[in-house]
Amino acid sequence: MNGEERERVYRRFRDAVNMSPAQLERWLTTPQSQAVGQKRDGGESIGHQAGRRVVALLRTRRADLSDDDYRHMRRLAAFVTRRLAQRPPGDITHTRYRYSLMNWGHDPLARR
Repeated sequence: MNGEERERVYRRFRDAVNMSPAQLERWLTTPQSQAVGQKRDGGESIGHQAGRRVVALLRTRRADLSDDDYRHMRRLAAFVTRRLAQRPPGDITHTRYRYSLMNWGHDPLARR
Protein backbone atom coordinates (compact mmCIF):
# COMPACT_ATOMS: atom_id res chain seq x y z
CA MET A 1 0.00 0.00 0.00
CA ASN A 2 1.55 3.32 -1.03
CA GLY A 3 1.72 6.46 1.10
CA GLU A 4 -1.24 8.17 -0.60
CA GLU A 5 -3.49 5.16 -0.08
CA ARG A 6 -2.38 4.87 3.55
CA GLU A 7 -3.26 8.54 4.08
CA ARG A 8 -6.75 8.05 2.59
CA VAL A 9 -7.39 4.94 4.68
CA TYR A 10 -6.13 6.62 7.84
CA ARG A 11 -8.42 9.65 7.34
CA ARG A 12 -11.45 7.42 6.70
CA PHE A 13 -10.61 5.34 9.77
CA ARG A 14 -10.27 8.42 11.98
CA ASP A 15 -13.59 9.77 10.63
CA ALA A 16 -15.31 6.43 11.33
CA VAL A 17 -13.95 5.89 14.85
CA ASN A 18 -15.34 8.48 17.22
CA MET A 19 -14.69 6.69 20.51
CA SER A 20 -11.46 7.00 22.46
CA PRO A 21 -9.49 3.85 23.29
CA ALA A 22 -10.60 4.14 26.94
CA GLN A 23 -14.27 4.60 26.01
CA LEU A 24 -14.15 1.63 23.66
CA GLU A 25 -12.37 -0.59 26.18
CA ARG A 26 -15.02 0.21 28.81
CA TRP A 27 -17.81 -0.42 26.30
CA LEU A 28 -16.37 -3.80 25.27
CA THR A 29 -16.70 -5.06 28.87
CA THR A 30 -20.46 -4.44 29.01
CA PRO A 31 -23.10 -7.15 28.59
CA GLN A 32 -24.70 -5.07 25.81
CA SER A 33 -21.47 -5.12 23.82
CA GLN A 34 -21.01 -8.83 24.22
CA ALA A 35 -24.63 -9.63 23.32
CA VAL A 36 -24.60 -8.21 19.78
CA GLY A 37 -22.98 -9.18 16.53
CA GLN A 38 -22.39 -12.23 14.44
CA LYS A 39 -20.53 -14.87 16.40
CA ARG A 40 -18.14 -17.45 15.01
CA ASP A 41 -18.43 -20.86 16.63
CA GLY A 42 -20.51 -19.44 19.48
CA GLY A 43 -17.56 -17.39 20.77
CA GLU A 44 -16.72 -13.72 20.53
CA SER A 45 -18.53 -11.70 17.86
CA ILE A 46 -16.71 -10.36 14.82
CA GLY A 47 -17.49 -6.79 15.90
CA HIS A 48 -16.22 -7.38 19.41
CA GLN A 49 -12.93 -8.72 18.02
CA ALA A 50 -12.76 -5.71 15.69
CA GLY A 51 -13.26 -3.38 18.65
CA ARG A 52 -10.33 -4.90 20.52
CA ARG A 53 -8.21 -4.38 17.42
CA VAL A 54 -9.40 -0.76 17.10
CA VAL A 55 -8.18 -0.10 20.64
CA ALA A 56 -4.77 -1.47 19.69
CA LEU A 57 -4.69 0.56 16.45
CA LEU A 58 -5.58 3.77 18.25
CA ARG A 59 -2.75 3.17 20.68
CA THR A 60 -0.20 2.40 17.96
CA ARG A 61 2.03 5.13 16.61
CA ARG A 62 1.06 5.84 13.02
CA ALA A 63 4.61 5.14 11.81
CA ASP A 64 4.35 1.64 13.31
CA LEU A 65 1.13 0.63 11.51
CA SER A 66 1.51 -2.30 9.10
CA ASP A 67 -0.20 -2.96 5.77
CA ASP A 68 -2.38 -5.48 7.61
CA ASP A 69 -3.38 -2.73 10.06
CA TYR A 70 -4.34 -0.47 7.17
CA ARG A 71 -6.40 -3.25 5.58
CA HIS A 72 -8.30 -3.65 8.86
CA MET A 73 -8.78 0.12 9.09
CA ARG A 74 -10.19 0.17 5.54
CA ARG A 75 -12.56 -2.71 6.37
CA LEU A 76 -13.72 -0.95 9.53
CA ALA A 77 -14.38 2.37 7.77
CA ALA A 78 -16.37 0.59 5.04
CA PHE A 79 -18.43 -1.32 7.62
CA VAL A 80 -19.26 1.84 9.59
CA THR A 81 -20.24 3.68 6.38
CA ARG A 82 -22.56 0.83 5.31
CA ARG A 83 -24.17 0.50 8.75
CA LEU A 84 -24.77 4.25 9.07
CA ALA A 85 -26.65 4.12 5.77
CA GLN A 86 -28.92 1.45 7.30
CA ARG A 87 -29.96 3.52 10.33
CA PRO A 88 -33.41 2.45 11.50
CA PRO A 89 -36.09 5.05 12.19
CA GLY A 90 -36.73 6.29 15.70
CA ASP A 91 -34.69 6.42 18.84
CA ILE A 92 -31.58 4.24 18.57
CA THR A 93 -30.27 4.84 22.09
CA HIS A 94 -30.75 1.27 23.36
CA THR A 95 -30.69 -0.72 20.13
CA ARG A 96 -28.64 -3.55 18.71
CA TYR A 97 -27.92 -1.24 15.76
CA ARG A 98 -26.13 1.29 17.97
CA TYR A 99 -24.43 -1.36 20.07
CA SER A 100 -22.99 -3.15 17.04
CA LEU A 101 -21.56 0.11 15.69
CA MET A 102 -20.08 0.88 19.09
CA ASN A 103 -18.29 -2.48 19.03
CA TRP A 104 -16.46 -1.17 15.96
CA GLY A 105 -15.59 2.12 17.69
CA HIS A 106 -18.37 4.34 16.36
CA ASP A 107 -21.13 5.72 18.58
CA PRO A 108 -23.78 7.14 16.24
CA LEU A 109 -25.10 9.33 19.08
CA ALA A 110 -21.72 10.87 19.97
CA ARG A 111 -21.13 14.51 19.21
CA ARG A 112 -17.86 15.44 17.57
